[in-house]
Amino acid sequence: MIISIDRAGGVRAIYSDGFNWQALGKTLIQRASQVEPDHLGLWWADLSVSGGPKIGPFARRTDAIAAEIAWLEKHHL
Repeated sequence: MIISIDRAGGVRAIYSDGFNWQALGKTLIQRASQVEPDHLGLWWADLSVSGGPKIGPFARRTDAIAAEIAWLEKHHL
């Protein structure tokens, strides 16, 4: 997990159930993207919420999520 802390003390990270976010204090959790299937059953990661592209298609949802995480780590963390 990558956790980015800005000069004002703001924290950015990709959500994981395995981390106790409340330990950081007051939290604001926001969606950064959406991973959804299309009409053919192929998976797409739509990063437009974060100013990014729609990437895909992927045969497996896990591959779309991996691509989503890689993009967010490179561009937002």
